[in-house]
Amino acid sequence: MIFNTHLRLEGQHAFLSASKYHWVNYDGDKLDYTYNKYLATQMGTRLHEYACESIRLGMKLPRTKKTINMYVNDAIGYKMTPEQPLYYSDNCFGTADAISFKNNLLRIHDLKTGETAASVRQLEIYAALFCLEYKYNPNDIEMELRIYQFDEVLIHIPDPTDILRIMDKIILFDKRIEKLKIGE
Repeated sequence: MIFNTHLRLEGQHAFLSASKYHWVNYDGDKLDYTYNKYLATQMGTRLHEYACESIRLGMKLPRTKKTINMYVNDAIGYKMTPEQPLYYSDNCFGTADAISFKNNLLRIHDLKTGETAASVRQLEIYAALFCLEYKYNPNDIEMELRIYQFDEVLIHIPDPTDILRIMDKIILFDKRIEKLKIGE
């Protein structure tokens, strides 16, 4: 048999795909909810791309209390780098939405576009990854972590002890995963 070619579908995933088969059990309301959540996720991705490009170009947005405007304008004002990967190992890395380290002050900002309230824990993990990758002791630097969500800015000054605990857990769990990989 010669199968049809669908070149435009390579690398794509259908919403109603076989690999995400749970939709077979949905009723109409569950389908509506799940599809709307999927669309919101796609919009969040697009907003992050838009914000990243605005920051890279230094294109400030109108000064309003809109989440994305505050996020973009603050990142530009603080001369932050958008979408910066932070790496400890192949087992533990992530991408900070916006980050800067100047005058011994680490700033990490996170843009949240979803309806679920965000946690500062994600930003603390980014701070731990930064300290591990660039070999800084959290006790020796200042940190300001911000979440932009619901047209508000949550500012969090982490306790260096909390960042050290996360760093220790990253190191411990990374070693454990490496042992599991080699079958010890």
